[in-house]
Amino acid sequence: MNDSLSLLAVLLALLLGLIGGKLWERYKLREGNWIDRRKTRESPHYILGLNFLVSNQLDLAIEELTTAAGIDTEAVEIHLILGNLYREKGQVTRAIQMHQQLLQRPKLTKLEQAYVQLCLGLDFRRGGFVDRAFEAFTEVLRFDSGNQYAMLNLEELHEDQHQWQEAYAIRQRLAALADGAQKSSHQAILAFLETQLGIQALARAETATAVSRFESAIELAAGAVPAYLNLGDLQRQEGQLGQAIATWEQVIRVAPERAYLIFDRIEEVSREQDNIERFAALCRRMIEANPQDWRARLALGRHLATHGQPSEALDLLFDSLTHNPHALSIHQAVWQALATLHFAEDRVQRYMALTREAVFYLDPHICMKCRYRSTELLWHCPQCHEWNSFIEERITPAEDREDEPS
Repeated sequence: MNDSLSLLAVLLALLLGLIGGKLWERYKLREGNWIDRRKTRESPHYILGLNFLVSNQLDLAIEELTTAAGIDTEAVEIHLILGNLYREKGQVTRAIQMHQQLLQRPKLTKLEQAYVQLCLGLDFRRGGFVDRAFEAFTEVLRFDSGNQYAMLNLEELHEDQHQWQEAYAIRQRLAALADGAQKSSHQAILAFLETQLGIQALARAETATAVSRFESAIELAAGAVPAYLNLGDLQRQEGQLGQAIATWEQVIRVAPERAYLIFDRIEEVSREQDNIERFAALCRRMIEANPQDWRARLALGRHLATHGQPSEALDLLFDSLTHNPHALSIHQAVWQALATLHFAEDRVQRYMALTREAVFYLDPHICMKCRYRSTELLWHCPQCHEWNSFIEERITPAEDREDEPS
């Protein structure tokens, strides 16, 4: 009987605790009055404001959320959102003022202070106040040492300043917090940062340090293409031509879509070694491995044209056009080969047929994350700070032409 009463008492205490917790979650005491915390969230102005925010109607969202904030002036989250909206509209000064006013509140929890400082850091960064942004994000980590958003922003600020060692240290902290599924992406970024540190070491003429950095980058992520390129360049400068070629050729294995970055390098070294056939053989192997590889055909075509075989070069360049009729670099090589052949009529006619609907462009590259465009391949997006996110944008899919003139 006593055991039953004890159990009943425990259950009753748990029930009362649950009810008390729910009441505390919903109500708060302010100036002697109990305030319903849900009143703001259940306000039609709050709900409408969120709907407008989701549909990217910022002016209407600001209007409704401002009204909702007037219902409960203590609602920290609404003022945070409003400040962020003003920042997105470009009203950075107003956003800073709103978030700084929140920091003046005496009873903010540590987590709330961290969130406000994070928003303030974003305000300062948007306004170009780099030093104050550093301070704000650092302050976030004082309240919340594991705040990944603050660390990411600090890392990006260091990258903007080319402070690669500091960026590397922060990425290591992020990697330590990540679960197993995310480890590889962090290692890839660390590899690119290692490469930048190697480039900095080269600028200081610290060759051994640079080599160590490039090798560490390759160990961290096999796909760190710039590490192979820079390590091979360094080996070439040191007279290690065979090692340089072996290093560059690793790019074909780990990132075949980037293999064109090694073409000029290997062709120059092959010429220095008086072994020009090596480069031609490499291009032929790549074409055989991937019949759609227009860049290998272009490289081999240029190579043959330079070495007195314009007719064979033109055939390869025409093949390149069937896979990518829009690349200006191919057309330039074709014109040079046609000029060497004195613009033979049959060749000109074939060229005209292949390019009837072509639109020329300078091999544009586009960031897969933020759509930033560049005429050259970038390893680090200057807009969204993503690493290795650029791909070549093709205007239209390549088409096989079975009826092309011979």
